[in-house]
Amino acid sequence: MKVVLAYSGGLDTSIILHWLRETYDAEVITFTADLGQPEEVEPARAKALAMGVPAANIHIEDLREEFVGDFVYPMFRANTIYEGEYLLGTSIARPLIAKRLVEIAAEHQADAISHGATGKGNDQVRFELGAYALAPDIKVIAPWRLWDLNSRESLMAYAASRDIPIEMSRGTRSPFSMDANLLHISYEGGPLEDPWTEPPAEMWRHTVSPEQAPNQATYIDLSFVQGDIVAINGELLSAALVLTQLNELGAANGIGRLDIVENRYVGMKSRGAYETPGGTIMLRAHRAIESLTLDREVAHLKDTFMPRYAELIYNGYWWSPEREMLQVAIDHSQRFVNGEVRVKLYKGNVDVVGRRSDDSLFDQKVATFDEDEGAYDQADAHGFIKLNALRLRNLAQKRG
Repeated sequence: MKVVLAYSGGLDTSIILHWLRETYDAEVITFTADLGQPEEVEPARAKALAMGVPAANIHIEDLREEFVGDFVYPMFRANTIYEGEYLLGTSIARPLIAKRLVEIAAEHQADAISHGATGKGNDQVRFELGAYALAPDIKVIAPWRLWDLNSRESLMAYAASRDIPIEMSRGTRSPFSMDANLLHISYEGGPLEDPWTEPPAEMWRHTVSPEQAPNQATYIDLSFVQGDIVAINGELLSAALVLTQLNELGAANGIGRLDIVENRYVGMKSRGAYETPGGTIMLRAHRAIESLTLDREVAHLKDTFMPRYAELIYNGYWWSPEREMLQVAIDHSQRFVNGEVRVKLYKGNVDVVGRRSDDSLFDQKVATFDEDEGAYDQADAHGFIKLNALRLRNLAQKRG
């Protein structure tokens, strides 16, 4: 039996690798996706080799450009946030990982794929829905739903009894469960399990605190083409480099921290903290360029799509026909979302201070409070108001 394992090199997936061999007599192929967490990538290769995985069965891939260009950017064209706050940094990474898992499985003629997501979380759903959507006959092995190793102590005992190499010399272990990629870092567990407890200052890995951010504001100009940022301060950049630079600028100015309680798809509430500096800037800037270039009714209709679109991503339905249908409409709306947005970054805030576009629908001659030179006849508003008030007046007269 051959199994392709989504492998990080950490405690859980190292034990899963051994468990798959022990339980299924499996030949394990490991897959590690570099989505912007480079400090984890090469250690994963070394650990897989130490676990006896042949080099030909170790797949480590730099997917940063594909991740941002084909997943993050389409999501941000919709101004996507889940439950009004969460920018979906973990959620949007899972469909790409699922895609590569099933593709590598096909390359190796593997019988199954496996992952280290627990039976309580959203990721098990996201990985498996994605896999089944792309390879309906694939077999999925989810050890956390099958084994009896349900605590860190039992995992450590399993590792010790089987001489599984677990690195123990990294200093004090973080109490948080973390996930990192180019879009964000997430934190769960530890003191965050009490929703009343403030996240400790030392938890945050990427952003400076707003209180410690520079006293001088940072201004940046962002250039959009069909809803995507293509340049920063006039310098053309790839999608991944755009997000990388925005992360650095945002993090230095204390931007993108978030502390929320969210509703997981599996039915429970979960408290999480997030750092999404670049994404926070992208969202504000994209809404600003849309405010200038989108027709009112298109913009309002598109906003009604967003909560549903966000739920689809959060719940693992990226590869569903309904998400693809919505994406066609969203992308169609972005044809004229072109131009520049100037943002000011200051102590945790992102302020839009300028926007311009050759495709702008803003007409200064109509909008001005000065003499409008006949561009707008204010007397026309009388009939407009009377017609729109007709039903209200009739209702009031009938009901007294």
